[in-house]
Amino acid sequence: MLRRPRTDFWQVGIVQADIAEATPSFLAERRQDVAWMPPAGPWRYFADPFALRRGDTLHVFVEAFDHRTKHGTIERHDYALSERRWSAGRTVLERPFHLSYPYVFEHEGQVFMVPESQQAGEIALYRADPSLDGWTRVCELLPVRGVDASLFQHGGRWWMFYAVIGAGGLDQRELRVAHAPALTGPWTPVASNPVRIDLAGARPAGSPFVGADGKVCLPVQDCSRTYGGALQLLRFDELRPDRVRVEAAGIRYNGGLVSDDHTDGFHTLSSCGDLTLFDVKRIDRSRAKQWLDLKRRAKRLADRLSGRRRQPLPA
Repeated sequence: MLRRPRTDFWQVGIVQADIAEATPSFLAERRQDVAWMPPAGPWRYFADPFALRRGDTLHVFVEAFDHRTKHGTIERHDYALSERRWSAGRTVLERPFHLSYPYVFEHEGQVFMVPESQQAGEIALYRADPSLDGWTRVCELLPVRGVDASLFQHGGRWWMFYAVIGAGGLDQRELRVAHAPALTGPWTPVASNPVRIDLAGARPAGSPFVGADGKVCLPVQDCSRTYGGALQLLRFDELRPDRVRVEAAGIRYNGGLVSDDHTDGFHTLSSCGDLTLFDVKRIDRSRAKQWLDLKRRAKRLADRLSGRRRQPLPA
């Protein structure tokens, strides 16, 4: 008999705390205060939350993934903080290729996003219009199949933490760093890449921040048991173009800290002022997913055959 499939479903939550204060023990103590995003609907999930705040409204950008198409888009969902009320979401960025990890930030009065677009073979910068609903590609930052690029200004330079797609789950076990004099570049990978090789803590997983000791901290995924199975923090003792020294900070997050039913993973920790966003995972093992996959493959085959029949005969 075929093995039961493992299907990931993520759920997004928000807690009132600065990211440096949102420790595992803090989240466990405040689990009843988490504001959860409404479910995405059948065979869909929301993940990779990043946000901007405008007055009493939190604009939350997420990956919206549909298991029926295996395709991700970027949606925006607004949360009224004083009323603790969500409004209906909408798609704000869609491409022929998969999108996820909408790393949103502000710089010089403008709003930018670096979404994961590795299927396009690049790490690219997008700029928002004033409504935050329209996004324009500005430029390519690095010509690599990069994932989960997280940008940060520190020491008078821009820094990028990222992983790259490669054989044997390379993106889950190697952390890379690049730097630039300006947001649009030129971006230069450090010579010591990868700066860390560790399946239990290398792939970026949220907002870099400066800790109480003045060191740069980076959330990273722990994929040692399952993709996004947990999250830990790295601390950079040195972060210079000619030298990077990084070690695990000994802080680990898991889904059970905040949820009773999404205990199988925790893979984003992002900052928006005095608010911290995260996502947690449950693994579904129902056989319905096998029928879903068969239907998708059958449709793909039918579309391919139909396209061949529509091709004109050679003269």
